[in-house]
Amino acid sequence: MRYYAGLDVSVKETSVCILDETGRVCLERKVASDPADLALVLQDPRWPLHRVGLEAGPLSQWLHAGLGQVGLPVICIETRHAKAFLKARVNKSDRHDARGIAQMMRVDLFRPVHVKTPASQSRRALLSARRICQEKALAIENDIRGLLRNFGLKVGLVGKPQFETRIRDLVVDEPELQPVMESLLSARAGLRASEAALHRRLLQLVRQDPVCRRLMSGLFYTSD
Repeated sequence: MRYYAGLDVSVKETSVCILDETGRVCLERKVASDPADLALVLQDPRWPLHRVGLEAGPLSQWLHAGLGQVGLPVICIETRHAKAFLKARVNKSDRHDARGIAQMMRVDLFRPVHVKTPASQSRRALLSARRICQEKALAIENDIRGLLRNFGLKVGLVGKPQFETRIRDLVVDEPELQPVMESLLSARAGLRASEAALHRRLLQLVRQDPVCRRLMSGLFYTSD
């Protein structure tokens, strides 16, 4: 007898449904959204699982990696396809969604999606953090320009290294604006420093990656 599990994941709890190959419900339960807690339920020897399905989402990569490490046959499924299937069900709830996902696993009606490796996720987080620092620093610079423009003070074209000096020169005769600008400049400096640190970390990873080193060496050729 084969068994199939469906997981409807939310931030705090995950609805679990286990079906046998005839579609009979063997288990329905809510479990904390943590790989260890889910593994305790899914590794029950009474129903050896053939497939475990969960939708792609914010926690899916973490749960997929954790459940895969303990040997569970977990599959991450495409969200839009799953929603189209689940929308046809009469009652919309976490419990019924978990049952619907289990049915998708049982009848082999799903579209698996690629799940990034932990190393790939870490690099993606590094790139995202660097972009966030860059965007927030640029937003503060634009806000500073807008605030000063209200007082007829125009920053003009100025590079990043000269930005702080330019702002301080503009407000040298504005004692009420000086503490305001210093606070904003301090926040900007912190973001720029964090951006630089993350960029250095990224360059270290690039130098250690053989593919990136090959691309940087000029030895990579494309054929017609």
